[in-house]
Amino acid sequence: MIRNIGISGDNQDVFAIDIWNGALSATILTWGAVIQDLRLTGHDPPLVLGFKKFKHYPRYSPYFGAIVGRYANRINLGRASIDGRQHQFDTNFLGKHCLHGGKTGYDVRDWVLSDYSNDFVELRLTDPDGMMGFPGKIDLIVRYEISDGATLSLAVNAISDAPTLFNPAHHSYFCLDDSNDIRGHEISIAADHYLPVNEEAIPTGEIAAVTGTGFDLRTPALIGEKRFDHNFCLGAKRGVLNQVASVHSPKSGVGMQVATTEPGLQFYTGHKLGPPVSGLIKSPYVPFSGLCLEPQIWPDAPNNPHFPSALLEPGSVYHQQTTFAFYSI
Repeated sequence: MIRNIGISGDNQDVFAIDIWNGALSATILTWGAVIQDLRLTGHDPPLVLGFKKFKHYPRYSPYFGAIVGRYANRINLGRASIDGRQHQFDTNFLGKHCLHGGKTGYDVRDWVLSDYSNDFVELRLTDPDGMMGFPGKIDLIVRYEISDGATLSLAVNAISDAPTLFNPAHHSYFCLDDSNDIRGHEISIAADHYLPVNEEAIPTGEIAAVTGTGFDLRTPALIGEKRFDHNFCLGAKRGVLNQVASVHSPKSGVGMQVATTEPGLQFYTGHKLGPPVSGLIKSPYVPFSGLCLEPQIWPDAPNNPHFPSALLEPGSVYHQQTTFAFYSI
């Protein structure tokens, strides 16, 4: 089902598309390629954070359910060299760094609905040369699909007409019970290393072992009061689809398994949340209302040659696949 739910800041119609298959259903917006809602049969609360009314997204959303890019996460001082040339990107984070592609990233743009059915949606976007300072025109397509086994799949394909950086990521906030608090959730992440960051959340360049630290999540652990907004290192480059993380709520019995082709996973505990308007539930969202698991290239990779490369060359096809599989016990 497709519905017109509002007008964007660029005076474009915004559509909501409902998709479903078996026990899982979702609502996808053409604005920001946002997952507005995600539901599991037999589990009343939504699995993601979002707003009922579209008008709240442009003003208050902290990237709820969006595709972020052209470069997810942070680029130090918003600067990087591409193909031997220095480029300055939009500095929308602390007034000095680039975050999620700048203030006019993919999360606030109008995507074009190119195809849909009861169990999938395809959205297209053309990102112009020079937008937010990034060189090259990128044509990309995002496909959300619900398959048997209560699995939401995300596929991103893109091409560029010039050497550029390309690192999109999906940015849903998940909560797997009705507590509005993920501190009672258990999490595991299959990473031997993580990236330490400075006081401005920029990677220091060190690739640190998780052994003996609070970042060792290789076996399930209670999130509790720990605050994470860090990249966990899954590999040296993009690879085959592989399970990398799991989350489980002992309260509801609902769990989620994350698989991806990406070499990094940003784990954010949502401790900065607090939009001033209500969301999909009756209670307001507050710190720790939801967590993010964002598969991506490592943050600030262009300024750290020993990190995986985010360079996309003309003639190459970018492909990312990520899945979120839900279960109830």
